[in-house]
Amino acid sequence: MRIGELSARTGVSIRSLRYYEQQKLLTSVRMDNGYREYSPLAEDQVRTIQFYLGLGITTEQIASFLGCVLKNKEAFCQEVLPIYELKLKEIDDQIHQLYQIKSNLLDRIRSIQES
Repeated sequence: MRIGELSARTGVSIRSLRYYEQQKLLTSVRMDNGYREYSPLAEDQVRTIQFYLGLGITTEQIASFLGCVLKNKEAFCQEVLPIYELKLKEIDDQIHQLYQIKSNLLDRIRSIQES
């Protein structure tokens, strides 16, 4: 299938698909006319990439385990666990920072209301 068809089937922009290729997350074969041709498995591959991007995983991180996940079930890919743990720590740190900002704003609001 060509890039336009893959884009239509997955809802992912052509620009993003080219970027995935650049990041070695997706492969295509170049036809004589220069068009990209994707295998029928590319649709699932793109959906898998989108899933991990939705979790906040970077394309570099996805590249480190995507091959394993596409061949096996995620549970068999130990490369995923440290990335999940790192992402969870990042989220916990962000929640802590947001809580501090919220507390600071509430203090300022109270200070203004009491004036």
